[in-house]
Amino acid sequence: MMTSTAIHHAQCRQLIPSWLQSLIHDSSAGPKLYSWTPANLEGHRRASVPRASLRRPSSPTSSRRIYVLGVGNLGRLYATSLAKLGEAPVTLVFHRKSLLEQWTADPGIEMTRQGIRDHVSDFDVEWWTEERPPLGLAREVCDGAKIQNLIVATKAPDAIPQADRLRRYLDASSTVAFVQNGMNRLWPPNGVKYNAARFPPKQHPNWLVCVTTHGVTSLGPFRSLHASPANVAMGAVLLNPDTQDKSEYLVDQILRAPYLSARKVSTSALWVLQLEKLVVNAIINPLTALLRCKNGLLFSNPGGQVERVMDLLLDEASLVLQVLVQDESSRNLVAVSESSTRRADTDEAKKALLDRFSTAQLRAMLRHVGEKVKDNTSSMLQDVTSGKQTEIREFNGWFVDTAEYLGVKAPSHKTICEMVANDLNLEDDQLGRYFPAINNAHISNPAYNQDAISESGRSTDTAGRG
Repeated sequence: MMTSTAIHHAQCRQLIPSWLQSLIHDSSAGPKLYSWTPANLEGHRRASVPRASLRRPSSPTSSRRIYVLGVGNLGRLYATSLAKLGEAPVTLVFHRKSLLEQWTADPGIEMTRQGIRDHVSDFDVEWWTEERPPLGLAREVCDGAKIQNLIVATKAPDAIPQADRLRRYLDASSTVAFVQNGMNRLWPPNGVKYNAARFPPKQHPNWLVCVTTHGVTSLGPFRSLHASPANVAMGAVLLNPDTQDKSEYLVDQILRAPYLSARKVSTSALWVLQLEKLVVNAIINPLTALLRCKNGLLFSNPGGQVERVMDLLLDEASLVLQVLVQDESSRNLVAVSESSTRRADTDEAKKALLDRFSTAQLRAMLRHVGEKVKDNTSSMLQDVTSGKQTEIREFNGWFVDTAEYLGVKAPSHKTICEMVANDLNLEDDQLGRYFPAINNAHISNPAYNQDAISESGRSTDTAGRG
């Protein structure tokens, strides 16, 4: 007979995450979108804009064209790198009219590396909207055909909503690569549910993810500093088995683009790398936003309040990840290789991941990354200081939601979500009052996590995670 706690856990596991609930009951084909160019703007003066920004794409449905949706720091990095490779036409897609107007007045992306400014303007530019342009040629996105290659470089909360908005123009021939921070929402089991709700059988796109560790800081509209060059790990989250070969073109372009230092990894490896990066983002980003400091200051006072809060967050992150490794929903991701089916191989891989996600290993990883990016300004601090929406729900909120799904708790991550949402601005010696647990004995030890895993280790079918 199930206890009330077990019943509650089972009910939590069967919940469909809120983002998916809002989509699965809508069977529409998606909105018809118009593609505005500078020629559709009122007062547009053709002579004032470089030819590269004016030309009507000669072949908008070309299988070679790459659309970059979102032109923040990561969008600029990917777009300029692909333009430098010079093999594919690149179209920048803006999310509001004012950006198209800004580009028309001063076209080009400026990327600074080691004090050298590199100005790139060889792009087509479009604004995709349901509003029909009153001036100039009214063109539908991709002339009403399907988008072949799309890089979604929006902020994490907007990634799935923006891709979903384009579903009219996506099908099995499409390849979509997400380059956001945070965990992609299409990881099992939710990706299969999303595809089933939004696309006819066998007609969903090939979904890719790029885990990007480059440090890029905004210097203004269309201007960025490539502060700490690093690398990109890319791979598949969910492929269409009938058309997966069509994803190879976009993968190849990203792999060979200069400045990205990209490599292709297996789906299992990609999942682990994205989880590890999430841990880093969920600690460095919110704490620097609250303390209004550069990344390195977090590590400047060993044993102080900031370090003890980081340890709390690491403890909870380790617990959630170790329980997740044991969960049935992760079974196909915990493997030595994509083709491994042997129980012994899977058990060995699981054991290795439990060690990799221990508090000690995560702490070592965090310090290693922190040293590399100590002089950088985190993306969340940039968002806070510019009054933009943060990605706190995609970082720490993921741990809160996943902990609930798994039947464990992540109270410190919940607290820090609320603190960032309330736009607190603290000194480092004020941080501890929000985390009274740092005054208690340190809770991180192998028995703590292993006991929680043993208590929560269940073999149950799929359920939703946010």
